[in-house]
Amino acid sequence: MARILIAGGSLGGLMAGNALLRAGHEVCVLERVSGAMDGRGAGIVTHPALVEGLHRCGMDPATALGVAVSKRVTLGNDGCLLGELAMDQVLTSWSRLYFLLHALLPAACYRQGVQVREVTQDAAGVRVGTDQGVLHGDLLVAADGIRSTVRRQLWPGIEASYAGYVAWRGVCDEAVLSQRTLASLFPHFGFCLPPSEQIIGYPVAGAGNNTEVGRRAYNFVWYRPAAPGPALEALLTDADGVHYPQGISPNKVSWREIARMRSDARALLAPQFAEMIEKTAQPFLQPIYDMTSEGIARGRICLLGDAAFVARPHVGMGVAKAMDDAMALAGALQALGPTPAALQAYQAARLPAGRALVERGRRLGSDMLAAREIDAATQARAAGTAMREVAIDLYGAATGNPSLLETGPAH
Repeated sequence: MARILIAGGSLGGLMAGNALLRAGHEVCVLERVSGAMDGRGAGIVTHPALVEGLHRCGMDPATALGVAVSKRVTLGNDGCLLGELAMDQVLTSWSRLYFLLHALLPAACYRQGVQVREVTQDAAGVRVGTDQGVLHGDLLVAADGIRSTVRRQLWPGIEASYAGYVAWRGVCDEAVLSQRTLASLFPHFGFCLPPSEQIIGYPVAGAGNNTEVGRRAYNFVWYRPAAPGPALEALLTDADGVHYPQGISPNKVSWREIARMRSDARALLAPQFAEMIEKTAQPFLQPIYDMTSEGIARGRICLLGDAAFVARPHVGMGVAKAMDDAMALAGALQALGPTPAALQAYQAARLPAGRALVERGRRLGSDMLAAREIDAATQARAAGTAMREVAIDLYGAATGNPSLLETGPAH
């Protein structure tokens, strides 16, 4: 039995911890944040490979993940239907997945308030220096996110790149919406496509993970261009003039920027989406980044999830990719033991998939920014393309070892 240290206690770290624990290893997950984390994040699109991974992590197959939809719709800026596409999906949330994965991992395996400072390794194992002392293990899995401390130490040249646009996000309670919005948009995975922009949305569980009709919510993500420099800096500056270059927390977003965004929504979006944005108490924004890695394993240390690759969220596969990483890592350790050779096998398996996912996200983002409204037929074609390609299941089968991602258009 190996002792495996995992830096990062968000979804990727919890997935790795549960998968490796059930494979017979001793695990210790280190999370820098203290206190409750289950209020973070918003909506997540599930895929069969993610669900299968959750089962392998110990989740009861009868567990409800979220809200099911059977159709995608695209609305014009007048609120009328531009197109629809039958597609069964289940939409969940970061909070729901965190609650499930955290409950599956024994409390003794999860330590909060531990900040990883530096890592060293030799033939005998790894040493992780933290603000609470040095920890020793046979392997280290770095699942510490887009600004990974471990990645910056081992691969200092690999950093995320800004994509040139931001995502305004929020969750609106079902109970406050008009009958028109409830009937035409709420039950569906929805799209609206202003020129060079895109908003998507879908129903998710409401407060307390409630999926009862009337107590659910609708998660939206509105992609909007914001050039590097003054335009982006204004969005990342709060009402008191404090700038947050690494990303602004929801409660710090300037009320002036929120008011401007809501005004734009009324002018550009279908009234159903504009209503949701108007009635969302605390919309927030995230700059969109992506990142590709040249390597994700070195000696006894490997990267997992967003520490390894970051794809733009159009692909809707970030959480599923983290699960695939965890399953591939568990499989490599089962085959080759807790050795550097196993981590090299993991790297060989996951590098191509990670790169393909990042490239797909870049293509979808470029297509969005290049889109222009010309006539009704062009808008209808754009609607069809978006509904077929955004946040779809790229694997096509529920399997723990999916084939390589598609890089061309989905059909």
